[in-house]
Amino acid sequence: MQLLHIKEYTLDTKSIPFIESRISAGFPSPAMDYLEQKLDLNEHLIRNPNSTFIIIVKGDSMTDHGINDNDLLIVDKSITPAMNQIVIAEVNGEYTVKRIEKIKNKLFLVAGNDKYKPIEINEETEFMVWGVVTFCIHKAI
Repeated sequence: MQLLHIKEYTLDTKSIPFIESRISAGFPSPAMDYLEQKLDLNEHLIRNPNSTFIIIVKGDSMTDHGINDNDLLIVDKSITPAMNQIVIAEVNGEYTVKRIEKIKNKLFLVAGNDKYKPIEINEETEFMVWGVVTFCIHKAI
């Protein structure tokens, strides 16, 4: 059985500069001359600190959903999973990140990459949702 190894890290509570204006992805904007306020990423990324974990992705099964190898996933164990959410699930003793879907009245864990087949969840499957993915952080380059 594959176990999740949990190490505890404390996120620095320092705030970083935050530019309140939105950045143009089209034509350049001249309105970026000053910083408005400070931003604490903990406030924006973590709703429930006592039940939130960060997991590093390994593999390419979720690339069509914008989740790549070595991305950081912020996972909240206190959220009740729902259809079409991306979750960390334990399936037959192995952990995986997949989207929960119902197909023809059957429950599946579906990858975001066509080279991986959906995993059907039935009575014989040992299955548990470990947590719901709330954010994905990846390098821009």
